[in-house]
Amino acid sequence: MPRRILGVIPARYASSRFPGKALASLAGKTLLQHVWERASQARYLSDVVIATDDERIFAVARGFGATVRMTRADHASGTDRVAEAASADSAGIVVNIQGDEPLLDPAAIDAAILPMLDDPAVRMATLRKRIEDPREIADPNVVKVVCDRFHRALYFSRSTLPYPGHDPGAIYKHIGLYVYEREFLLGYSDLPRGPLEQAERLEQLRALENGHSILVGESEYESIGVDTPEDLQRVAELMTTLSGITKSHG
Repeated sequence: MPRRILGVIPARYASSRFPGKALASLAGKTLLQHVWERASQARYLSDVVIATDDERIFAVARGFGATVRMTRADHASGTDRVAEAASADSAGIVVNIQGDEPLLDPAAIDAAILPMLDDPAVRMATLRKRIEDPREIADPNVVKVVCDRFHRALYFSRSTLPYPGHDPGAIYKHIGLYVYEREFLLGYSDLPRGPLEQAERLEQLRALENGHSILVGESEYESIGVDTPEDLQRVAELMTTLSGITKSHG
């Protein structure tokens, strides 16, 4: 019997740089609905749920047909919110899907899930993409990742990683899509936070600092998140452009 795979989109109303962004309007739908619709197209997901602590988000998400779970308001991170939602489900594999990427590629979700299906011993997986814009190499907001020969993460950093040598084209950025084996996710918040996680402010380093492997798949997905109203405007313009290209090829 195939394993049940649950996609969880954590969504909160309070966002320091853009309060209420989950419900911001984009091309006639909320940002959250765009993410949910695209996540629902992933082939390997058995179900997609939205996990929130806000009645407004709950009502809107139910209105466009999503399954929604109310969670506690005191979670320290989206991962903790995803874990609470997953604890009420029988899924053996859980995918943490960022709620602020309206151009999310469903194929990227499938690419992140595949390592878990190929090797049941894998407890956590994520994605990387080759950096094409040289400006991203030194940008601390673009997280870099290096892997070993077996596609396991060696380290994640906001710094340039590795040191730029003769081939700057071999620098990869991390795509923040996470896949967890259920029990590993449920115990993740209990793992000690180490000095590297605290210095880099990267939650995935908790797994590495506690001796756990993260398998990293490769994707062509260009992650475009919405953190500010200006980001929303840029994505709206991009969606209009992409819509025009699609129509001209139709």
